[in-house]
Amino acid sequence: MRAAFEPLGARVVAVPVSKVLHLKSAVTALPDGTVLGHIPMTDAPSLFPRFLPVPEPSGAHVVLLGGSKLLMAASAPKTADLLADLGHEPVLVDIGEFEKLEGCVTCLSVRLRGLYA
Repeated sequence: MRAAFEPLGARVVAVPVSKVLHLKSAVTALPDGTVLGHIPMTDAPSLFPRFLPVPEPSGAHVVLLGGSKLLMAASAPKTADLLADLGHEPVLVDIGEFEKLEGCVTCLSVRLRGLYA
């Protein structure tokens, strides 16, 4: 990735991932550059300049719906309150059956843009 993106002006930072299956299971980036993460699931939160620790594991998984709306699991009410206090609009969904198999809103979602009028 470094060879592909650094010539385009991007900075590539390697992030260790040992506590979860993949990076997206540990953190989510918001449009303003804030990275949400649950500390016990994140190997190196200090690598993210704007890291916001969240109180529940499922609070680290959000899907940007547009504007200030964030899709997130109902199992993260404290994180939803935290994000609402920061000006976001959490949209909570019950995905409890999927969470039993380590599913989350990010892996259950596919975003399509500009395909439909």
